[in-house]
Amino acid sequence: MADDAPPVGVVGLGVMGSAIAGRLLADGLAVAVHDVRPQARAALVAAGATDCADLAALAAACDVVVLSLNTAAVVREVVLGEVGLLAAARPDGAAPLLVVDMSSIDPVSTRDLAAAAADRGAAWVDAPLSGGAPAAAEGRLALMVGGAEADVDRARGVLDHLAARVTHLGPAGSGQVVKLVNQVLVGAAFSAIAEAAALVRAEGLRPADVLGALTGGRADSALLQEFFVKFATGDLTPTGRIANMVKDLDTARDHGRGVGVPLPLTSLVCELNRWLVTQGHGDADSAALMGFFDASLLPSGGPS
Repeated sequence: MADDAPPVGVVGLGVMGSAIAGRLLADGLAVAVHDVRPQARAALVAAGATDCADLAALAAACDVVVLSLNTAAVVREVVLGEVGLLAAARPDGAAPLLVVDMSSIDPVSTRDLAAAAADRGAAWVDAPLSGGAPAAAEGRLALMVGGAEADVDRARGVLDHLAARVTHLGPAGSGQVVKLVNQVLVGAAFSAIAEAAALVRAEGLRPADVLGALTGGRADSALLQEFFVKFATGDLTPTGRIANMVKDLDTARDHGRGVGVPLPLTSLVCELNRWLVTQGHGDADSAALMGFFDASLLPSGGPS
């Protein structure tokens, strides 16, 4: 992007949103940030971002706004609410606002939001991600993108700083469909890795040796390489929250029902994760799945 380009807005400064904003700053882009928590904004402002305490100020300053939010309801309020991004007219001569939603929400809501944004003169690109906060910070995300071709081309000026691969899959909502596919596969794989790691722990084998034995075989995968030792050692360093997995798998199951596709394995995996949420571990890393086999590996030492 040009040196005199408007700042890129980032709304939602949780683990992922903060990593996204941090990466854009590290790559030399001007960034304006908004979050309802002042302390979350302060950390990015200290790194060089512009603080926007309200959405109207951010929308007026930016041509492109990236969202990293938890639910479709929150996305709707941020964009279409009475004090949302589209509540006020754009400054004279400004380009139409481009909303790049990197949240993981359902495809139907995404299509509705894209249509509502278009009615207000804004453009919409859904760009849910795979790779987690570490990949965002290093610019190596995989992004599944939906939207009009011209809007996606415009969004690439931001997305190429965050991703090793950006795949345009079709109109608005297409990215969210493929994110659900991603989460179905990842959720099932995490449960399988946890079970396999539990066997390794029961036998007293060294996880790194087991991973080496599996490398190059049919069971090998990028997920196995990244997470097997992490799970087997009970490493809960944050990479993805249990509660977010439940949200995404619930969304996948509901969408499957809507299009007539049963997802029985997804339903089981979702309930395994939901049990951890009910035990107070929703904020824990996905490696907390090991708590099914050894309660001492849970953040609080296991449920009471």
